[in-house]
Amino acid sequence: MTRRAHAVPALVAAALLPGCSSVVPGTATPVATAAVGAMPQDVDGLGDLVLTDVPAGLPRLPDDELDPPAGAKSLEDVAGYAEDAEREADVLDDYGYRWGWERFWGADDAITTVFVDQFDGPDGATSYAADLARNDTDYYGGNPDREPDELPAGCATLAVQHPAEDTGLTGPAAFAWCAHGPFTVSVAVTAESTDAARDQVEQLVDEQLDRLPRG
Repeated sequence: MTRRAHAVPALVAAALLPGCSSVVPGTATPVATAAVGAMPQDVDGLGDLVLTDVPAGLPRLPDDELDPPAGAKSLEDVAGYAEDAEREADVLDDYGYRWGWERFWGADDAITTVFVDQFDGPDGATSYAADLARNDTDYYGGNPDREPDELPAGCATLAVQHPAEDTGLTGPAAFAWCAHGPFTVSVAVTAESTDAARDQVEQLVDEQLDRLPRG
């Protein structure tokens, strides 16, 4: 599969609006939590389960001011990220892709993204998470940890200390890709160091997985 755009600032630079303040230490808002409920039956139901705040306290970037827009995603939307959208749609259909949701936060050079996608069953989610991990690793470089001690089974992580300029990353970054029942959770953070980015990724993954039913 072709890489799905993730934490590349080219996607979100236009949404870093004047007046967005830098994060002030000690002022981070708590990550919102929600009780695990029934399996989402539509894309809006999935969106209700996606995190609304991040541990760094970054402001949310409006969905409709991103290009392409964030928020609700159909199979056709996600396939459209690929150079061969028709082939990508076939792959996603084989995986049982149902719908997804993207959310972005950012200020200055700090960017956080959370993508959640829902499939007909766990096999498709597992295959898609593996695709994302492989494609992002190929693009950003580095060696992924496919069994990180800090996260549940089904997750892989990657830290990028010195990203190449052509990747669009503005600084040290960390990524995680997890399969959780019929869901795939994909998180990326750029921060002042890979340790800081990794800590935020781990917290975000834990919080997001806690919001999802396993099916």
